[in-house]
Amino acid sequence: MASREATTSEGGGFLELVGILIVAIGLALLIQAFLVKPYKIPSESMVPTLEVGQRVVANRIGDRFTDPEIGEIIIFHPPATVDDDGPSGKGGSGICGVGGSEEAPCARPFPEASKQNFVKRVVAGPGDRIAVEDDHVVLNGKRQKEPFIETECGGGPANFPKPITVPAGHWFMMGDNRECSEDSRFWGPVPRDWIIGGAFVTYWPPKRIGLL
Repeated sequence: MASREATTSEGGGFLELVGILIVAIGLALLIQAFLVKPYKIPSESMVPTLEVGQRVVANRIGDRFTDPEIGEIIIFHPPATVDDDGPSGKGGSGICGVGGSEEAPCARPFPEASKQNFVKRVVAGPGDRIAVEDDHVVLNGKRQKEPFIETECGGGPANFPKPITVPAGHWFMMGDNRECSEDSRFWGPVPRDWIIGGAFVTYWPPKRIGLL
């Protein structure tokens, strides 16, 4: 009798453990889908703010209810023209959807989003007038103070003295490492639907743990 009770108890404990694991996995998936999600920095485009390999956490729920703010670091989908097999037929070129020249930034992106995730800083919002001079943003006619940027990369400046107006429902993104960043200067402002969330904390490596 005691042996049967022990077997029943062990079986019940195993089923309980399996149930706990299923619930834990489900909660983890829900958190990543709707609340927060970790991301690894893949390139030098956000140096010195974020280094290659550094990991950040994005707030996925906050940006569902509020719009991105200028200065915020955002994770988003770029246009499909940045993909190797994108509709441009020129992999990684990031071709502008509408407008764009050596004098002015791209006014609007290609309408199809990539599945890639990019990390950049918001430098202008809907209705803002933006130009770029000496790697610095000129927002609504005023050159911005940007102590966080890096301008020595070897890629050369991508300046656009002729301003464009950011369309309604779009945000203009640029990397902090201005000469090593493929961003809205080349493929246009980012529509609201392509924005995943704001990066608010970095957790790896340990020496760089902190809020963004």
